[in-house]
Formats: sequence, structure tokens, C-alpha cells
Amino acid sequence: MTALVPLADIEPQLVEALLDRAFGADRRTRTAYRIRAGARAIPALSFAALDDDGALLGTIQCWPVSLACDSGAEVALVMVGPVAVEPQWQQGGIGKALMVRMIEAADAAGVEGSDALMLIGDPEYYARFFGFSAERTGGWRLPGPYEARRLLARGAGVPDCEGLVGPRELKAAA
Repeated sequence: MTALVPLADIEPQLVEALLDRAFGADRRTRTAYRIRAGARAIPALSFAALDDDGALLGTIQCWPVSLACDSGAEVALVMVGPVAVEPQWQQGGIGKALMVRMIEAADAAGVEGSDALMLIGDPEYYARFFGFSAERTGGWRLPGPYEARRLLARGAGVPDCEGLVGPRELKAAA
């Protein structure tokens, strides 16, 4: 049985080691890291999966980012990912369970931007199970290389404008 707990309950070095195993030590060079540079993960939307003995099996992190539209508007978004699962446990539903939990939390938490989730990922998987699409992201630019078909978003607040995605400061809850 897998337990889902707040990521804040997990030692950061355990999370970093899992991310290295899941994505490689060069993961910090990816565009996703540039997008969220300097941002802090959103605690209410970041979770860990533990086995019955408390061993870390997977994590999901979400980040406050924004789309600076060329028109001058700025739209708060939540960047989803990385979703990391221990290599030997991949394809076992842990990543899917973490995504479902995060989406439930995003729907309930009232976190700024949680009505506009975005990620860089496999469109066939994220569309099929979670309703993400590239329908409104065609005009978005990222600070690094990416495949346009993999830039996905979901939610009523997803803007359909051209602009640059980058980090934003998380505002304290009122």
C-alpha cells in the first residue's frame, strides 16, 4: 500500500537523490529548471509516495510560474513537475496516483494559478489521463529548448496569448 504525504515531510536530500536516479544528474540543465529558477515549490501541491516501511517511492513538485503575455498581461500558472518515481517502481501507477492527488489539491487549495496547470511532458499520457493539451500553449515561449507538442496545460485559467513563461514569487495565503 502506498501512502501519499506532503513533500515537506521528506528530507530534501532524499528527494534530490530520487530525482537524480529518475532523471540523471544532468537534470538541472533542462529547460524546466530555467522556467522555475529561484522559485520555491508550492507545499500544498507537492507530495511524496511512501511504501509501507516509509521508503520514498516517488515525488511530485509544483512551482509558481507566470506567463508574461506580449500584450502586457501577466497570468499566474502552476508548473507541474518533476514527477519522479524510483526506476524499479515506474509503470506501477505511483506517478499517476501522485498526479491525481496533486490535481485534487489544486482544485481545492485555492493556490494562485492552480486553475492553470502547465507542464512539459508526453502529450499522449498527460492528455489521456489528466486532460492536458497544447491547444492554448502554441504562442508560449520558454527560456530554453523544448518541443512545442510537449508544452501542455489544463484548466479554466489557461491563457491563450503569446508570451514568455518564467518564475514567480509565491504569495502567502490571505
